[in-house]
Amino acid sequence: MQESFIQAYPKLLQSSVAVAGLWLAHGDEPLLSQWLIDALRPHWRAQNYAIKRIELVSVKSWQEVLSELGSQSLFDDASALIVTGNHKPDKVVIAELERFAVEAQTGAHSHSLLWLTPKQDKRAQSSKWFAPFAQYGHIIDCNLYNEQQRQQLLQIQAQQFGLRLSQEAWQLLMSHTEHHLLSAYQTLWRLSYLFAPQLDASSHDATHEGNNQSTTTAPNVALDIKDLQAALVSDAQFSVFDLSDAMLAGNSAQVAKIIFQLKATDEPTTLVLWAISKDMRQIIQLMDGQDPQALGIWRSKQGLYQQACRRQAKAQTAEWPALLYRCDQAIKGLVRQPAWELLLQAALELTGKRLFAAR
Repeated sequence: MQESFIQAYPKLLQSSVAVAGLWLAHGDEPLLSQWLIDALRPHWRAQNYAIKRIELVSVKSWQEVLSELGSQSLFDDASALIVTGNHKPDKVVIAELERFAVEAQTGAHSHSLLWLTPKQDKRAQSSKWFAPFAQYGHIIDCNLYNEQQRQQLLQIQAQQFGLRLSQEAWQLLMSHTEHHLLSAYQTLWRLSYLFAPQLDASSHDATHEGNNQSTTTAPNVALDIKDLQAALVSDAQFSVFDLSDAMLAGNSAQVAKIIFQLKATDEPTTLVLWAISKDMRQIIQLMDGQDPQALGIWRSKQGLYQQACRRQAKAQTAEWPALLYRCDQAIKGLVRQPAWELLLQAALELTGKRLFAAR
């Protein structure tokens, strides 16, 4: 059975779900994969599953997966394996996975296998390794294809937090978080502490960890745009979205100020790199003639992006991927140059200012 995440997720939040057998979740949005695990984990625990993770470092790793599924524990009723990695099973393993799935359907065992992979295109989905999951298991497409799906999913999360936002409040939330799923989710989490105090701490923690098994565990607190504005202002400080606005506007002095403040407040370097790389990627795509609306750029910001495009030259933007790669390497500690120094260099590139002349 194949479903989109938005179709499958609400079902998994219900109190009774059959989890035995094969599960495949594919997509490039890590947060959705984590939410899927969080939704399945209460069912695994309720049915006394031993939960383990296995990373596929090669095709041979599948033998470890099969061995783990074949082992029995004196203390657990069954095993739930979370498998990560993109190494496809060979013919022998495919046959074993098919047998495993058929036996799960007939009730011969209760083991559960969840494989998390990057997004699989139509060609991959027609491959032999995909067949056991498609014929006998559950396939969940962990991708969001439009803003409506993003808001639908966040509305489910808001309900889990005991919140109900007006349409205007939703528009402000999405605009404020630049349609970034994680940022919107974190904002909802903070709002639940501000406006839903009737929920005790354990309810909040369970909701945040995805351990609720019902979508109706919390009473809804209605929020309008004034409530949301007050909450956002009360937590006001420079964010990566302020950085984006300053970069696109070409305000190099403001960019430097924001970068220094983000560094001082220990903003995650990965989030800063995400903001810079997003804007760089969209500018490159716009300069290649792509439609801004098709890229998901709001009309209110299209003018800023066009201004940014006019400040750049093709030869300059051609160097951006290499610069972003160096930023990523610095964040991971693989190069000596400080990550914040490279992030400032990249951010200033977007304003049209270069710290170093081209060689």
